[in-house]
Amino acid sequence: MRARWDRVPVRFHGDVAAGDLLLRDGRPAAVVDFGTCGIGDPACDLAGAWTLLDAAGREAFRDRLGADEGTWARGRGRALRKTLSTCARTVDQDDEAAATARRALEAIVEEHRTDRDGRR
Repeated sequence: MRARWDRVPVRFHGDVAAGDLLLRDGRPAAVVDFGTCGIGDPACDLAGAWTLLDAAGREAFRDRLGADEGTWARGRGRALRKTLSTCARTVDQDDEAAATARRALEAIVEEHRTDRDGRR
């Protein structure tokens, strides 16, 4: 909550998910489905770091992106909102969506704990 976006608004996709990413030869080639795009905080597009990537992928993504602590924390918060929504919807299920949400929730909590305890 302390990490507020107080800079010039930027364009964002708003819901980067696996189905929104097109690959060519195993590498990202395009992003589609701009139904929730807008102008504002770029942290809107960081939730995929926890829902799509493992720890090493998140670190590489963050380093490449150059996200500051506040932007990264807001992105993690958005990932938490999205993940909790999926967890609630899939609470009694064992499908891929439920498993992915549970893994993302574990990663979000662990990273928050690490950041909070200053071990990062």
